[in-house]
Amino acid sequence: MNKSRFWLVLAVLAVVALALAACGGKAEAPATEAPQGEQGGAMEGLPDLGGRTVTVAVENAYPPFNFIDEDTGEAKGWDYDTVREICKRINCVPDFKEAAWDGIFEAMAAGEYDVLADGVTYTEERDQVVDFSIPYVTIGQVLLVRADCDKADVDAFKADEAKLVGTQIGTTNEIVAKEHFPEERVKSFETFDAAVLALMSGDIDGVVIDNVSALGFMDANPGKLKVLGQLTSDEQLAFVFPPGSDLIEAWNAALESMKKDGTLDQLNKKWGLTP
Repeated sequence: MNKSRFWLVLAVLAVVALALAACGGKAEAPATEAPQGEQGGAMEGLPDLGGRTVTVAVENAYPPFNFIDEDTGEAKGWDYDTVREICKRINCVPDFKEAAWDGIFEAMAAGEYDVLADGVTYTEERDQVVDFSIPYVTIGQVLLVRADCDKADVDAFKADEAKLVGTQIGTTNEIVAKEHFPEERVKSFETFDAAVLALMSGDIDGVVIDNVSALGFMDANPGKLKVLGQLTSDEQLAFVFPPGSDLIEAWNAALESMKKDGTLDQLNKKWGLTP
C-alpha cells in the first residue's frame, strides 16, 4: 500500500471511530433496579433503617398472604408486596425465610427472625410472648366446605354429628373450631394446605379458616369449594416481632403512612383482604 493511500484509509477509520464514539456517548446502560433500602434512604418524614436487612418469616402455604405460584415457582402474596413496600419507605432490605407455623412464636420470642408476616391474629395471650405491630386489617373466620355440600348453613352442618372439620394446629382457628364443634370432630393439621387437601379428598367435611384465606383457596381451586357461613368477625391481624424489637416503631410509622396515602387499602383490595 502506498503512503497516500495509507493516510487516506487512516483518515476514514478515524472519522468512523469518532462517529461511533458520538453514538456511544448518547447510549445509556440498561437500567437496573436498586435493591430495596438503597434508593436514596427512607421516605421523607419516616425513620431510616440505613439499608438494614430484615429477616421475614413466612409459611409460603397461606394464600393470599403467602404462597408459591405453581406455574412459575415464584413466591407471591400480600405479605411479599406489603413488606417490600414497608422496606421501601423506611430503607430496609427484606430477606424472606420459609418457616413452619408450629413453634413459630417460640422462634420469634428467641429472635430467630426479625418479623413474622403470616396473617397473624393478635391475642392477649400471644402478646405475652411476642410483640405486635398496629393492625393492618380486621377479618372473620368462616366454615369452608366442598362446593357440593348439601347443608343449608353452619347450624345444619353442626347438627350432623358425622361431619368432621379441620383447621391448622396452634391457630386461633383451632380455638374457634373447638368452640363450635366437639373436640372429637376437630382434626388439626400442620398447615392449612393440608387441611384443604383433606377437605377436597373427602377425609373431612369442612375447614375453619380466616375468610380471606378461604377466598384464596377458593380462587386456587375454582368451583370446588364454598363458604358455608361466618363463625367470627372481629379478629385483627398484625405483624409479629421479638419482644422489645427496635423495628416496631419504624414498621408502624410505615404502616401509618400507607394507611394515610391509600397504599395499604390498595394492597388489601388487590389480595382480597377487603372488598
